[in-house]
Amino acid sequence: MEEPDLEGSTAFITGTTRGIGKEIALALAENGCNIVSTGKTVDDSESDLEGTIHKTAEACREKGVEAHAIQLDVRDPENVHSSVEEAIDEFGEVDTVINNASAIQIANVKQLPADRFDLMTEVNVRGTYLVNRAFLPHLKEIGGGWILSNSPPVNTDRSPGKAAYAWSKMGMSFVTLSLDGELARHDIGCNTFWPLTAIDTRATRYFGLGTEDDWREPRIVADAVLEILKRDPAECSGNSFYTEELLREAGVEDFSEYNVVEGSDPDPMSAVMFDPDFESEDVIRDSFDG
Repeated sequence: MEEPDLEGSTAFITGTTRGIGKEIALALAENGCNIVSTGKTVDDSESDLEGTIHKTAEACREKGVEAHAIQLDVRDPENVHSSVEEAIDEFGEVDTVINNASAIQIANVKQLPADRFDLMTEVNVRGTYLVNRAFLPHLKEIGGGWILSNSPPVNTDRSPGKAAYAWSKMGMSFVTLSLDGELARHDIGCNTFWPLTAIDTRATRYFGLGTEDDWREPRIVADAVLEILKRDPAECSGNSFYTEELLREAGVEDFSEYNVVEGSDPDPMSAVMFDPDFESEDVIRDSFDG
């Protein structure tokens, strides 16, 4: 695939301590983009989970770009506002906003306590809303840029067994895609991206979402984000992309390099989670041939 030239760009990415967020940060840095690494974890010395916003920032600097770490709780409006201001003060311009931070719990309505519902709603929907809203004046001032969210297409009106999580993730998409209409004259590309398969992350393993045979590596999502950033935000907006769709358009024919287990054949678990009829669509045949 042809790599984008992101020299001179700066991306503000939420949830970069590990997993998909970190992989996106590293991929953008590899292509010359300065990185604002944000999240809640600043010290992992007493945790069984390795990763901090500072470690991600340092890994990005090792790729030759500037990186700045900011501790951020996307649920806190004042923290969001001050973090956005700090990022702009540090780099002068921030032209790419990527909403990746997300809370997850897979449970039916009876099993899920109200406080967990509130957490997913506050982190996923409200957090995306607050971060996007805080950046709007700046993106308008600099004459365009990107608002991207790691969230699925809104293709269903129900999700038995996971209603709260599905509602919160589709809410991220709803907020992001609504901005396409609100910002039509400002050359700001508002899009979402989502993998067809489950991705190997801490959450996927913790909640037992299949086995390693069902998973692809976070790199597939990062590569898809790079494909979006190769486009013109003035012309690429209002889309809900599947990662495999983007990569197939870029010339990828064999997706096995992204599989966690060599020789496995992952099912489209992530797509079906939000669209039970997905298997009947042409994209599933196109993206999984071979």
